[in-house]
Amino acid sequence: MTTIAEAATTAALTSRVAAVRAAELVSPEASAALALPLFMRVGARLPVRPADRAVHDAARRSVIRVRGRELATYEWGTGPDTILLVHGWRGRASQFAPIVRELRAEGFRMVAFEAPANGESAGRRTDIRDWLAAIHALQAREGRFHTIVGHSFGAMAGHAAIRDGVAAGALVAVAGPSRARFLVDAFSARVGIGRTTADALAARFARRILPDVAEPWSRFDGATSPLPERMPLLVVHDRGDREVPASEGVRLHDAHGARSRLVLTEGAGHNRVLGADPTLDAITAFVTGGLDGVDRLGLGEVTDAASLAAESAPGRSTPASAA
Repeated sequence: MTTIAEAATTAALTSRVAAVRAAELVSPEASAALALPLFMRVGARLPVRPADRAVHDAARRSVIRVRGRELATYEWGTGPDTILLVHGWRGRASQFAPIVRELRAEGFRMVAFEAPANGESAGRRTDIRDWLAAIHALQAREGRFHTIVGHSFGAMAGHAAIRDGVAAGALVAVAGPSRARFLVDAFSARVGIGRTTADALAARFARRILPDVAEPWSRFDGATSPLPERMPLLVVHDRGDREVPASEGVRLHDAHGARSRLVLTEGAGHNRVLGADPTLDAITAFVTGGLDGVDRLGLGEVTDAASLAAESAPGRSTPASAA
């Protein structure tokens, strides 16, 4: 049942979207200025799913201080090799519960954090800088990561962190966008604003978040700025993902050639893919046996990349904010 507060929030968002569209008729820059707070909006916190509650409650908890704020951190397992789990926009660490169960049984230790305004970390706003700072802070505390496993926005953040110098042996990108600019274009399509306004929004966002970076969008493009040479990559994506289309995963995979493996699931969507059997099998095989381990599963890879690429066209159901 929708509460009065939820109904009021929906009405307010609808009103703001209407204002963004109306402003575009006068000035793309004015429209972009109105759109920016919507693009950066986190939304209501994701609750812990009942199926994930036991793993969530069993975690050893602590905090790290990042950019002046304390973030919740979680730890499972006691093995010598540490795997970092990085949640996505409006996500939380407990979403990795199925993966935690699998990898803990294999003798791995796992750590995770929750970004500001996500999960149990305080705050109302956040952006990519918090994800990167948290990953670097955990690196300083934990040392080299055996593997980084990122979901959605967290996959992009994990990729960028490795490019920034975080030490890790491999990356798993689950349902992740291959490029940050996709997030702007998908948001713009959902709101109903045109290319000129989308460009203005992208420029405004870059000035706000990364004013000292000359080419911020290429920095967060996993295809044009691939992982360090010889670092293995596992890409997992659901063919029916309605938030980040599978073509984004294909693009990331293709850019890394023979050192990448691509696993496509069916019917798991954007979030449930984290607990899908093919996902769990592939990640377990990857962290225990590398690329050869994934090959031995015989899951195969995409053969119709062209048709999947067509799905990346803006207009699909996408989060109202994912920056």
